[in-house]
Amino acid sequence: MTTTALGIREYKRGLTDLGNGAYAWLQPDGGWGWSNAGLVVDGDESLLVDTLFDKSLTAEMLGAMQRAEPAAAEIGWLVNTHSNGDHCNGNELVTGAEIVASKACAEEMAHESPAMMAKLMAHAPEMGEVGEFFLHCFGNFAFEGIEQRPPTRTFEGAFDIRVGDKDVHLQQVGPAHTAGDVLAWVPSERLVYTGDILFIEGHPILWAGPVQNWIDACDYIEGLDPALVVPGHGPITDLRGVRAVRDYLVYIRDEARKRYDAGMPVLEAARDISLADYDSWGDAERIAVNTSVLYKEFAGDHGPNDTQALFAMMAQLHKERRG
Repeated sequence: MTTTALGIREYKRGLTDLGNGAYAWLQPDGGWGWSNAGLVVDGDESLLVDTLFDKSLTAEMLGAMQRAEPAAAEIGWLVNTHSNGDHCNGNELVTGAEIVASKACAEEMAHESPAMMAKLMAHAPEMGEVGEFFLHCFGNFAFEGIEQRPPTRTFEGAFDIRVGDKDVHLQQVGPAHTAGDVLAWVPSERLVYTGDILFIEGHPILWAGPVQNWIDACDYIEGLDPALVVPGHGPITDLRGVRAVRDYLVYIRDEARKRYDAGMPVLEAARDISLADYDSWGDAERIAVNTSVLYKEFAGDHGPNDTQALFAMMAQLHKERRG
């Protein structure tokens, strides 16, 4: 049995039965692209929380869900927690479902391009250090032939769905990790699917911010008093996992602020911030993105991120940390 420091259930690949018609689909090790998803069933009705990074992975997941629950053969609702491809690239396989996301998520999804990812991966071997890093992050996924399927219904703030006799409450907490992050709360089961508001035992990555919104989202989850927390990446957890992510966000905010105020350049600050307390967490190179986006926030810069530059910094840190 594989357990982890913050995990409360066995962390193994595939479908985990959470009881009473609720499930989590887990993909260890939870690193780049290895995301989780969820299923809620009651009677002959079903709701899916997120699809996966490519069609093959999504098809495998849907097959396992259908074998476990006949109602999953015709999923009525698909919730996309945010716009990153590892949570929505498989939407086209969930035919007939109402696809729900926040308005901000839908707007970001329109700019996500699996075809561009496929092209990028094809050229990665010619791209030096950054290409090596792309292959490290995304080389296990097949982006060719993905047809994006956008949300059919959007909302701002909150949205409630009835699945049989169960309520599922969607709460927008972004912009935080991305512009339109959403939580899915199932009160009858004291169960919350958090999307990438929680990375458990992996470094969170702050693409959007402001960071205070993300900290507030952790506080919101804690206020729900869930018994089961299914993160976007990593093992199923409880409030200890929520607090660990909150503490991390407060720590990097405060450490980045000290270095910003001292005039330290971004990459130097990212190297200088001690991650000793998070040594067992994966993908430490994300501190480069977190520091860069925090610096922008401190400066009042609301412009778009330079994604190419951010990946170049992460590639450099990843290489340095490997020695």
